[in-house]
Amino acid sequence: AKDSRIRVIHKENGGAGQARNVALAQATGELIGFVDSDDYISPDLYAHLYSLMDGETDVAECAIAITEADGCPFDDGTQAKTVTCTAQEAMALHIQDKLFCQTPPNKLYRRQVVEGIFFPEGNLIDDEFWTYRVLGRARKLVHSEARMYAYRQQPDSAMHKPFSRKRLQGMQAKLQRLTYLGQRMPQLVDLAAEELWMTCLYAMQGSLKGLSGEELALAKQEIGAVAAQLPPVMPDSGKRRMLLALARHSLPAAARLLNVLIDLHILN
Repeated sequence: AKDSRIRVIHKENGGAGQARNVALAQATGELIGFVDSDDYISPDLYAHLYSLMDGETDVAECAIAITEADGCPFDDGTQAKTVTCTAQEAMALHIQDKLFCQTPPNKLYRRQVVEGIFFPEGNLIDDEFWTYRVLGRARKLVHSEARMYAYRQQPDSAMHKPFSRKRLQGMQAKLQRLTYLGQRMPQLVDLAAEELWMTCLYAMQGSLKGLSGEELALAKQEIGAVAAQLPPVMPDSGKRRMLLALARHSLPAAARLLNVLIDLHILN
């Protein structure tokens, strides 16, 4: 028998961003959730997240289990510790990739915080352009330590393919985030700028390893253009201070030093 609460939309494959946009445009419920096509969830995921959403909580998320197979063991959520944050507190954790990361699945959203915010279409990276804008709208956010979303790592996924200039889209998303924070949460600008400097370094590292010829030249130009817009920062970490001081003079040289530090297990 058909369930009248479920509606299937058939469309040509246009990528995850386009699929989510189509669903967002047609969704009518008060709550919104996403599950990627190759992932799976605990049957209790949404009941657990809903139980965390009091009258002012607009986003609830669970922990992610990274797996390569079916049958990932899930937590039941009954004993899970939770962290409740304001939008600014959650944004700081998001910038540092500690909690409330850019992944749209593993979360439950009130419709009002996602309405009118759409994913870029045709991108390799689309979630980093979307998530910070949603977090910034929320009144309160809750993170649960219960692992109830299985993120399946596929060896042939886009992010496991050889480095390409499309990977630089994440850097552009963080540049947009920096502008957003300057207007709405200026207290977080230095933190976001530091993380974007490091993103530029890792982008240069990937470009030097994976690109050549014109593609490498274009990547260097794009990374340099982003770095030129960043303010100088003074990280707490001495290793980062050294890297970013060098990066302000030569991003390729700083990326090569980053390789050495990683090879020596001094930095990851």
